[in-house]
Amino acid sequence: MKFLANFFFFTYIGLVVLAGFWGAFVNPEFDFRMLFKLDTDTLTSYSQINLISQYRFLRALELGYGIFSLMFYREIFTEKKFNYLYLWIMLSGALARIVAIAIDGMPSTLFMFFLIYELLGVIVIFAYTNRQIKTSLNSA
Repeated sequence: MKFLANFFFFTYIGLVVLAGFWGAFVNPEFDFRMLFKLDTDTLTSYSQINLISQYRFLRALELGYGIFSLMFYREIFTEKKFNYLYLWIMLSGALARIVAIAIDGMPSTLFMFFLIYELLGVIVIFAYTNRQIKTSLNSA
């Protein structure tokens, strides 16, 4: 179970850091083309500037979550406060995807994969860390 928890943690956070940095500081237009099949050059200048600005901002927040998670990996796996914060943020993203399905419709296969991966990650990490944190509290 430890291997699975670490696998989900590091693969998820690795992608969060990479996608966050790429989308915020390198090439958000590529994301729009690859992920959304949207050529931002087809938008008005006003819409393009504001959409990309907001996207960069959100990707920067994603990058910050990833860096926070890496910096506090040990605490996330051993302290309830850090663990719940990390898992709540991860679960919030998955819940937002579920709400989007209910309101907006079915996304692409890639986004469905992300949803399933995020939910599995939350379940596996919670199952492992919940036992670990309880064990460490009982032995203290």
